[in-house]
Order: sequence, then structure tokens, then C-alpha cells
Amino acid sequence: MSIPYLGELAGLATAVFFAGGASFFTLSSRLAGSQVVNRTRLLVATLILLGLHLLLYGSLIPEASSERWIWLGLSGVIGLSLGDAALFQAFVQLGTRLTMLVFSTAPVVAAVLGYLLFGETLNAVQILGMLLGLGGVVWVVSEQEGEQRSRSEQRVYLYGLLFAFLAALGQALGAITAKYGLAGDFPALSAQVLRMLAATTSIWLFTMLRGQAASTLTTLRAQPKAFGLLVIGSLFGPVSGVWLSLVAIQNTEVGVASTLIAMVPIFLLPIGYFVFKEKLSPRGILGTVVALAGVAILFLA
Repeated sequence: MSIPYLGELAGLATAVFFAGGASFFTLSSRLAGSQVVNRTRLLVATLILLGLHLLLYGSLIPEASSERWIWLGLSGVIGLSLGDAALFQAFVQLGTRLTMLVFSTAPVVAAVLGYLLFGETLNAVQILGMLLGLGGVVWVVSEQEGEQRSRSEQRVYLYGLLFAFLAALGQALGAITAKYGLAGDFPALSAQVLRMLAATTSIWLFTMLRGQAASTLTTLRAQPKAFGLLVIGSLFGPVSGVWLSLVAIQNTEVGVASTLIAMVPIFLLPIGYFVFKEKLSPRGILGTVVALAGVAILFLA
């Protein structure tokens, strides 16, 4: 039985879950460090997804062609391992709301990459949407730039912006490669399992090569609250959120799904105000709306 507006509802739910996940991960990262949280939440999310896949499909590991493994594995390493490592560092240095606002430019980055790498065309209205999206982000960020900070605080802020942009780039590249892996009727949950397996394996191999596996466990034992927060964040973000995002992509136009998913900063406005006690100026709110309107125009034009 088909569910009316399944893709649209999944896209909107994705934004809600991503906003919640980002908030829990930020709180956890402030206690245990961004890289500890990133590598641990990948492991936790992978175990949860494997259990769900076994329950729903009767197997831990999805059956897939080598080509699908390559595309989805590459998507996982780029988007969930490298991209999210930058994202989590940005959470700590920039804060959840501003990080996700910069991160919301990922569709714009994907459109530019599509033009440069695949010769995809952009009409005048879509270019206008890109400029609006980037302009809204720059407007909000430039207001923050005007705040009085010490030199060290300013350096942390600028590096936070850099990490947030690198996260957006990773998300864009991850989405492009995932598109090839999702071709056909391949289940969204199975695709996410393959992406998470690749991301988790790569990041933990790197962790062990650097001799940081033991210190990661020591940090988590010393910060049980951080572990609890990252488990909740994993249920919200890489499990429920990403699964729903793939459902959205498969059941509605990519432009519509991307626009709805990009609404995360809107949901983070009240979270930033009530949870993180951030000051919300009219310029910050309006700039966020303008940025997301630009993303909507880009994909719906």
C-alpha cells in the first residue's frame, strides 16, 4: 500500500531528526571531544542498523553487487567518516545552529560539483537560488564576525566556519556517490547499512593505526553522560535521520527531498534559543530563512 506524500513526509521528518541528533552530538562532543564522539556514534549506529536489517530482512549484511558496494562504500567514507569528522569539530568550535546553517549549503555545493564534474546545466533561476542561499549564510555569519572576540576566539570561530564548509563538501560528495549506489529498487535501509559499514571500518582502522582506540574507551568510561547523549544522537541522526533521507530521495523528486531536508536550521532556531541559550537576532533569523529559500529555489526551479 502506497502512502500519500511518503517522500515529502520523510524529508520533513529527516530535518527534525537531524536537528535533534545535531543537538545531542554537540552536547556529547563538548564533554568527550568531537573525534571520540564521531567514531563512537558510527560504531553504535552501525550496530543498531545491523540489528534492524536482521529484523526486517533476515540478514545482517545486505546482498549487493560489487559496483553498489563501491559506490555506497565511497559515499560512506566521504560523507559519514571524513565529512562528519569536520562537522563534529565545527559543532564544538562554531555551535550547532551556525554549523548547520553553513552545512545547509551542501545542496548548493552539490549543484556546483554537478556542473563542474558532470556538465549539468543550471538555469538563471537556479543560479539566483544559489546566490540567495550563499548570501543568506554570509549575512548571518558576517553578523557573528562583528562580535568582539579575542584573537584566539576569532581563530576558533574561523576554523569552525572552515570545518562546517568541509562538512558541507563531504555531504555533497557523499550524496552524489550514494545516488549511483541507490540505483534501481535497492532498499534505503540496506544502502545505509553498507554506507555505515564502510565509514565505521575506515575510521576505526585509522583510529587503531594512530593508537587511539584505548584512549577513546577511557574517555567514554570517564564521561558516561557523553556516551548516553551520543547513543540518543545516533538514534536520531545516522539511524533514523539518514534512513528517512534515503526514503525521501527514493519516493519524491530529489529537489523536493533536498529542500525539506535542508530545513534543519529552521528547527534549530528554537533549540539554539532554549537549549544552548544562544541570542537570536532578527538578522540571524531572516538570514536563515533567506538561505533556505535560496536552497528551495535552486531545487524547485
